[in-house]
Amino acid sequence: MNYYNQLSKGYNKLHKEEQLKKLSIIKKNIKINKQDLLLDVGCGIGISSKFNCKVIGIDPSTGLLRLNKNKSKILGIAENLPFKSNTFDYVISVTSIHNFKDIGKSLKEIRRVGKKNFIFSILKRSNRLSEIKKEIKNNFKIKRIIEEEKDVIFFAKTKSI
Repeated sequence: MNYYNQLSKGYNKLHKEEQLKKLSIIKKNIKINKQDLLLDVGCGIGISSKFNCKVIGIDPSTGLLRLNKNKSKILGIAENLPFKSNTFDYVISVTSIHNFKDIGKSLKEIRRVGKKNFIFSILKRSNRLSEIKKEIKNNFKIKRIIEEEKDVIFFAKTKSI
């Protein structure tokens, strides 16, 4: 996390425009209600947390979290989410999965805390793209895939058992 702590002050300049573009695509493809509870895994400075509902963000970088204006943010990792099962109406992770240490464990945790709606944005140029796609398909039912300039965005639901 040293990289993101060091990068935190310039994060907006480097990534804000591209993150807002992905967020716009996501918002156009889901129906959020004010009473919904959304978890933003890898929330960083909070760009991807701008939804018209209650949002809780989690990120392992203290540097990025210091810049996050969202009141509900916590320091933590995707592999060990400190929430009860079936808590969140939506769980999103925008361009952060490639940074998770254990992608399989992280996605199982995301599935555990979510009720049924999941959105994952993955960098196309990530050397872990194939692994991430495989784990998403193993853990979720894919409803839609949108390819944008730099990312692939998966809209998923809970898989029936």
